[in-house]
Amino acid sequence: MLCAGLLTKAQNPMRRLPGGGSFSGGAGGKAGGNDSLNHRTGQEDSITITFRYLDTSRYVRFDSSFVDFSKRFPIPPDYTFLGNTGNAARSLIFNPILPAGWDAGFHAYDIYQFNLAETRFFNTTRPYSELGYILGSRTEQMINLVHTQNITPDWNAAFQYRFINAPGYFKNQNTNHGSFRLNSNYQSKNRRYRAFFIAISNKIQSAENGGISPAENYLDDVKSYQNRLLVPVQLGRNDVGSSPSVFTSTINTGTKYKNSTIMFRQQYDLGRKDSIVTDSSVIPLFYPKLRVEHTFRLSSYTYNYQDYNASAQNADSGFYRRNYDILQSLDTLNIKDRWNEVVNDISVYQFPDEKNAQQFIKVGGSLQNLHGVFDVGEKNYYNIFIHGEYRNKTRNRKWDIEANGQLYLAGFNAGDYAGIVSLRRYISRRIGYLQAGFQNVNRTPSYIYDNNSSFNFGNATNFKKENVTNIFASLEQPQRKLKLTGNYYLVTNYTYFKDYYNADQSSALFNVLQVTADKEFRVSRRWRLYTQVSVQQKAGFAPVNIPLVFTRNRFGYEGNLGFKNLQLHFGTEVKYHTPYKAMGYSPVLGQFYYQNSETIKLRLPEIDLYLHFRIKTFTAYVRGENLNTLRVREKFGFTNNNLAAPFYPYPGLLIRLGIFWTFIN
Repeated sequence: MLCAGLLTKAQNPMRRLPGGGSFSGGAGGKAGGNDSLNHRTGQEDSITITFRYLDTSRYVRFDSSFVDFSKRFPIPPDYTFLGNTGNAARSLIFNPILPAGWDAGFHAYDIYQFNLAETRFFNTTRPYSELGYILGSRTEQMINLVHTQNITPDWNAAFQYRFINAPGYFKNQNTNHGSFRLNSNYQSKNRRYRAFFIAISNKIQSAENGGISPAENYLDDVKSYQNRLLVPVQLGRNDVGSSPSVFTSTINTGTKYKNSTIMFRQQYDLGRKDSIVTDSSVIPLFYPKLRVEHTFRLSSYTYNYQDYNASAQNADSGFYRRNYDILQSLDTLNIKDRWNEVVNDISVYQFPDEKNAQQFIKVGGSLQNLHGVFDVGEKNYYNIFIHGEYRNKTRNRKWDIEANGQLYLAGFNAGDYAGIVSLRRYISRRIGYLQAGFQNVNRTPSYIYDNNSSFNFGNATNFKKENVTNIFASLEQPQRKLKLTGNYYLVTNYTYFKDYYNADQSSALFNVLQVTADKEFRVSRRWRLYTQVSVQQKAGFAPVNIPLVFTRNRFGYEGNLGFKNLQLHFGTEVKYHTPYKAMGYSPVLGQFYYQNSETIKLRLPEIDLYLHFRIKTFTAYVRGENLNTLRVREKFGFTNNNLAAPFYPYPGLLIRLGIFWTFIN
């Protein structure tokens, strides 16, 4: 009934909005296309909405494209995850930790969390809302809500909420994540004062099953284990049945992370006043020459692993005893790190060209106070660091220059530093944009490698500082719809886990070369092929295993089938990576570890079918994923599972329906 009604609606002539408010509810931050939003009452009205990120001054529009479902889904296409949406995930592309300074070390669930850097500060002429809902097989659900409106012409507030709940296809892998973000930005009428506020909270809950039992080849025994909930797993209660339910959020054995951040930034400008006089009003302008900025940030982090059946695990499967050398006599295993962080930063900007806010020099200093609570007691640390930055987006839009750096002068991370220089130049319409850059980071290994951490089971603490150099370049040709990128990493003192809990450091220099090509091919007027190919190769001894080739291809139709208001995309998507020795996973530590014994090979490339369509402000995604798991011999079903990591299979057939509806009041 819904589809029939929407198709009927699609035949009505579209009434374009005056002013051409051009955007959709996409999550990207690139300049959008030429789609129009219509008032939900049917009356013509106009809306202008732009946004900027925290550390940029350039306003952009929404990305209007909806052919790529990954922009709506939290797991990026080049990531591998442990079998269920919301489980631990990591990139297939080599991507070392680069920020200098303090780092707790827990990153397996970063992609499911809101953060400061991705916060969007809006400016809109009318209240804007978006409701998103994705329903998947076995009652997997994801809810996304966005609302923003200008309280006054110079004061905007925005709210975002995301909920992820997935029971999973195997035992003890259910997830339940919740995140919200409240942010606001204000500018005074005289344009001298600005304020930015962000409040973020993330709650991560993921059951850990330790992977399927390695005793037998359960995946191919489809006569007995076609129902994957019957496959024995290494953690959790195998004698307890599992049923999919959105209301089931109990995690008896698994990971529980919580974090929250409040940030408040104030800026005051000194410079020259000006104005634009029209027939009906006077528009005040202000050209800054000097800006003073203060940023306050208060954060708390809790990292917790717990198992209410720990004694049963040691008695039955011996998982902890075998992999962690832990003889647990208590009924509950509870490991926790807690952190509180307070940062105060003072910075000064200088604008050489008063009419170009994209060119400035920034210098500043920060004081960071840290308080940690562990099994061994409490610890207090501090850091004092300075930073500088130069940016210049020239007024002719041909040059985009960025250089910034940090240096830790005193405290726990004294001696850490990070620096990056990037040059981007528009060459010509035929060649496009050329970018080149250099980055070097010297950082203290993450705190999980310190013996004070509750997650450190007797590891040494004399690790040296890691050093990572990245030389990168890119060529972007919009006319040919081609983008080439390259990264060359040089790494020393790489710190890693070599098994479930033992840490090590490789002092030898190794390098990794990456080349990625993204290209859109116009096969015919309505048919498109989108291809991404990444090739990466390491040289020298390195405790890093990566696939040589990763590729993602989408081939489909893009048109309207004669309906004016309908935009339709349908086709197939295929992903593939070459065999490699994938990293194992340590559920207690929440870390991926280096292993060099088991090779992960895709039985078949991952194959998806999709149907995406938009009618005015309504967008829908219908997808059938993992069609490659179809098994026709022995017993028919979608049981030809690929492995993501040793003992961790991907699910079988997944049917997903996603709807996203925007509202303009």
